[in-house]
Amino acid sequence: MGLLDAGPDSVLSAVSTALNDTVEFYRWTWSIADKRVENWPLMQSPWPTLSISTLYLLFVWLGPKWMKDRDPFQMRFVLIIYNFGMVLLNLFIFRELFMGSYNAGYSYICQTVDYSNNVNEVRIAAALWWYFVSKGVEYLDTVFFILRKKNSQVSFLHVYHHCTMFTLWWIGIKWVAGGQAFFGAQMNSFIHVIMYSYYGLTAFGPWIQKYLWWKRYLTMLQLVQFHVTIGHTALSLYTDCPFPKWMHWALIAYAISFIFLFLNFYARTYNEPKKPKTGKTAMNGISANGVNKSEKHLVVENGKTQKNGKAKGE
Repeated sequence: MGLLDAGPDSVLSAVSTALNDTVEFYRWTWSIADKRVENWPLMQSPWPTLSISTLYLLFVWLGPKWMKDRDPFQMRFVLIIYNFGMVLLNLFIFRELFMGSYNAGYSYICQTVDYSNNVNEVRIAAALWWYFVSKGVEYLDTVFFILRKKNSQVSFLHVYHHCTMFTLWWIGIKWVAGGQAFFGAQMNSFIHVIMYSYYGLTAFGPWIQKYLWWKRYLTMLQLVQFHVTIGHTALSLYTDCPFPKWMHWALIAYAISFIFLFLNFYARTYNEPKKPKTGKTAMNGISANGVNKSEKHLVVENGKTQKNGKAKGE
């Protein structure tokens, strides 16, 4: 007999059992969470992280509408400070993960999570927490694009990358702040040191563009990163590394999605016939947070003329 053919009492009993099982599963997941991080900022509950990500998506939707009849902000000085600030933050994260894992004798093949208060393990957990926080700070990439009316740079890849990284890494910090999780964060933070260095340099203006011929290789470096991630994770599965299997499979699927999106971006940006330039070419799914010639001189953007070559906020 199916559920639809059952009587009211049977249906209520099935619903009650399902709800009880859900509650028990929820309690169980929280019982195995990392006790070291439970009182750290943003880690007591997923709601602050989800709220920040929701506000981010609302700004992606409403921001361009709010800026429609306003002059674009230029923010040259702000962009220089922000981008080189991100260089320092990612360099700090990379250093902490590298030194902490080295001192703890971590294996790059298979490393289980040590939930003890060992000084090196706590150092790694703290570095991963900063890595998670850095992904929230990176929401400012999108905010700056919208305030500067660079809406074409706020692509699906851009929003997907930013929103999922911050949101999903909350799960990583809550349950696996160490072990295999260190490898991806260490590699990604190193790449972000290079990437934000590029963004920071572009913010100095058009005169430096001739020295930034290497931007396409940053996209290639990102693609290499995703392939290394898949290989490293597949090796962990093959060796039966004692790390949550569902996280391994989820990470592989996540990396594959980025490979397809970045390959599409690379093909459109570097392989298609070039059109006359009207602004800054995008890189890695997001345009460099720099300043181009159209912002230095008198321009017309979205039907709004800037006066005296100045953008609002300059």
